[in-house]
Amino acid sequence: MTAYRARLTESDIRRLIKSDAEDERAAVAHKLCRSIDRMPLDDADRAAAQKILALMAADAAELVRRALAVTLKASDLMPRDIARRLIADADSVALPIIASSPAFTDEDLIEIVRAGSAVRQNAVAARPNVPRDVATVLAAEGCESAVRTLAANDNADISEAALGVVVDRFGQSAEVVAAVAYRQILPLSITERLVALASDAVREHLVTRHALAPEVAIQFADFARERATIDLIDQARVSNDLPAFVVGLRARKALNGSLLLRALARGQMALFEHALAELAGTPHHRAWLMVHDAGPLGLKAIYDRAGLPPRLFQAFRAGVDTWRALQAEGGDVGGDVFRQRMLERFLSQRPNAAREDLNYLMERLDRAPKDEGETAIHAA
Repeated sequence: MTAYRARLTESDIRRLIKSDAEDERAAVAHKLCRSIDRMPLDDADRAAAQKILALMAADAAELVRRALAVTLKASDLMPRDIARRLIADADSVALPIIASSPAFTDEDLIEIVRAGSAVRQNAVAARPNVPRDVATVLAAEGCESAVRTLAANDNADISEAALGVVVDRFGQSAEVVAAVAYRQILPLSITERLVALASDAVREHLVTRHALAPEVAIQFADFARERATIDLIDQARVSNDLPAFVVGLRARKALNGSLLLRALARGQMALFEHALAELAGTPHHRAWLMVHDAGPLGLKAIYDRAGLPPRLFQAFRAGVDTWRALQAEGGDVGGDVFRQRMLERFLSQRPNAAREDLNYLMERLDRAPKDEGETAIHAA
């Protein structure tokens, strides 16, 4: 190592090996590492240099080991065995190496992730390149902050399936959702899921950056909110305070035609009655009489007074008639049979509405099982 010896004096080497002062040894270690990393080395020089690195990695002083880790954190001069030795060290020594060293295999990085340290998982997630297998394990097993760091790293090779796992695990975290949304490239399936979860600002970015039509973004957002509301109603099926619940829905501006049609399709007739009463400013008993009026005028009158979309009235009419028929047959008006009969009725009766309005309706109903969807397609 002629060039090496020209830059380091014998005094430097003695100070590195024999000095009792940690600060002095750390300064010499930094100087040595920087010099070696900058000069061209043949195979013999490289082998000699790595012996010196091993000596530093075994130094009793953490300050010396940190000088080695920080100075050569991204160098290909660092052998894998020394890199692995350093990651077993204190975080001050290990983290620079974990974050940058090219010495590690995918298996090494996965081992670090599975050890469970949040700060080390974050270091792996922030690496200049995160291989696909490592990203997959991080997505499935990493802590929230590490997954957010991974999602924000456009140099991380994250598969569509792994992104789906991220959304499954942390879809309620605004920070994780935003990190995924701002990736340079997103699969359509992930974009569509994010639209329903993101804030208005992030949703606008998705629409602009990923060429998602604004009406699609609105549709997905509305679908998610309405589905969540219906889920709450299902859970509150035994509640005796449905009127108060409906008042709350109206205060949140959630009491709209789309939501009520989906609720009716789930057999929630009581919700439909109370909602019409609330929207029309009519007592519930009067709304009930008008909804269940055997003639053609009662439902239409209360529906119009409630201000619901005229184009959807025939669909509501079909829903109420189906509910009444199934109730007379002793059927479960809240089950899958009712929903299937609803879909069949919409398609067979051909309500007096434009085809695009029927599509509008169908998109806002809870999605039917696969065989039901195929039935609807064939019937159409």
